[in-house]
Amino acid sequence: MSVTLLAGSATAAVAVTPASDPAAHTLPAAGAPTAPAAAPVQNLIVGYKSSAPEAGSNTAAADDATAKGKKAGKKAKFDRRLGTGAALVSLGGATAPADAAKVMDQFRADPDVAYVEPDSRAYAMATPDDTEYAKQWDLFEPTAGMNVPAAWDKTTGSGVTVAVIDTGYVAHSDVAPNIVAGYDFISDSTAARDGNGRDNNPADQGDWSAAGECGTGSKASDSSWHGTHVAGTIAAATNNGKGVAGIAYNAKIQPVRVLGKCGGATSDIVDAITWASGGTVAGVPANPTPAKVINMSLGGSGTCSSSYQNAINAAVARGTTVVVAAGNSNADASSFTPASCNNVITVAATNRTGDRSFYSNYGAKVDVSAPGGETRRATDTPGTVTTPENGILSTLNNGTTTPGAEIYKPYQGTSMAAPHIAGLAALLVAAKPSLTPAQVEAAIKANARPLAGTCTGGCGAGLADAAATVNAVTSTPNTPFFENTADFAINDNSTVESPITVTGVTGNAPATLKVGVN
Repeated sequence: MSVTLLAGSATAAVAVTPASDPAAHTLPAAGAPTAPAAAPVQNLIVGYKSSAPEAGSNTAAADDATAKGKKAGKKAKFDRRLGTGAALVSLGGATAPADAAKVMDQFRADPDVAYVEPDSRAYAMATPDDTEYAKQWDLFEPTAGMNVPAAWDKTTGSGVTVAVIDTGYVAHSDVAPNIVAGYDFISDSTAARDGNGRDNNPADQGDWSAAGECGTGSKASDSSWHGTHVAGTIAAATNNGKGVAGIAYNAKIQPVRVLGKCGGATSDIVDAITWASGGTVAGVPANPTPAKVINMSLGGSGTCSSSYQNAINAAVARGTTVVVAAGNSNADASSFTPASCNNVITVAATNRTGDRSFYSNYGAKVDVSAPGGETRRATDTPGTVTTPENGILSTLNNGTTTPGAEIYKPYQGTSMAAPHIAGLAALLVAAKPSLTPAQVEAAIKANARPLAGTCTGGCGAGLADAAATVNAVTSTPNTPFFENTADFAINDNSTVESPITVTGVTGNAPATLKVGVN
């Protein structure tokens, strides 16, 4: 296959119809402060080329880290191997960015090193504000709802596990029936607040922080219970006589804790992606119920890192659909991670009138939009709650620091939009288990409808429509879909070939063969 474009990079995909075999995708959370512009660096993530001894030997990686630290006049020590195969290198504590850069320069000068990057932090993307299906306009209102009830006669998510990589889970009776065993991936016991590092208890211990605790100028914040809010949107128990309805209410939620006090580390998040999708992470027991869908309502500034991309690619290769929030900075999603990564469904947020929510990120990286709500208008004072009825109502807790009583509360954010799509993905996989992540994404985008309002900057394929998407995948034969997820550079006025291996299909390609370039 040849593709000619003026500029950019391409990933190719092809949908094949057999000729002879008929069968055959801020407002920082109150509980998640904005990262300081020049935050200290504690660890580095180093990816070695597969041919390097350090790629497979912890001893060789440890020797290399020590030697490169010494050359830079700094301390560097091998800490552990990540689920992607990369090495986590400790700098011995909070290190000034300039000093960390000296160590990174040593790694970059080594031809055996594929990449090196700071172990940056991500933050929950939502704006917590302040029971009850009738209040869930996001599910059923014709103007800007996602047309979910009409899909429930065909699928409710049974048999599908959705991993919520977030702050963990605080006990809530409206979510409890659908919880399966998860894991706590927060390595730093101080950030985790549970007195230890990683363990098999993903309980949300609270992500509150004092002023200045998360960087110079950071404000004090209460606990957000963010992961529990996300979980309720996806799979709160339904038809149980109380609370809210989940989109895929017979799916299972696997809480995977990566966000604690002051956000979460990239190294913990990429290991969580690996484990949740059924991959192997050193020192962590195998996941007994790998997730077919991952929701990440989190992110930070910067383009997609190699660490994120490698973990995501591997998860998708295992058959897991990865859904991420576009971000809440009213900016182009291409400057945020993991929103800018490939192989994910990046989700922008819309409001009750069908416009792009004022805070939502936008741009070419956005794949689709979903209700994210607005608990205040764009012109209202930040921090106020003037239109709670227009937010996304879900499960929560009233504890300001440690857990209190269970409640329901509306939030706004792309963090609230992403779980709408994760829930829809679970409905699709339950209805048709043979669907690949690429087919799930393609179906959601192909069956989205135009926004009732406006979207400046680009909101992807439009507003996701649950019923239309479910109907499409359950009433049409499965068209074979083949994808090459590698990126190929495309120079100006040139031709580039991106090969795709097609298997399991006989005969010649039909005249209606479709090739997509992203």
